[in-house]
Amino acid sequence: MVADSAPTILVVDDDEHIRQFVCEALDFEGYEARAAGDGRAALDVLADWHPDLILLDLNMPRMDGWTFCARQQATPELADIPVALMSAAHNLRARPLPCVPVVILEKPFDLDDLLDNVAQVLIHRADQG
Repeated sequence: MVADSAPTILVVDDDEHIRQFVCEALDFEGYEARAAGDGRAALDVLADWHPDLILLDLNMPRMDGWTFCARQQATPELADIPVALMSAAHNLRARPLPCVPVVILEKPFDLDDLLDNVAQVLIHRADQG
């Protein structure tokens, strides 16, 4: 479980089952998780909520993760939110990425790996101030 004030995480994925599963797992671990089905919906959520981390799929309809990252990075009040990529795309580490991810999780990912990576990113972010 996470201490007092729960870190916040936005889960952006077009697959409803993945969104629900990841959000439930994060909630169970003590995080506050919200979900968006694509990049456009994520930007709407970010208009009035500033999470500690974004878990982002790349291949989505309406607005994909590539476009979302470009818009997020171009928006000063959002650019500091770290992004962890969750994608079934192969060889992501060998391709130019839309942003500098703090973590790359290849689908299908192991839930324990996801939770470990989330915890590490949030600990590192808290240590930085």
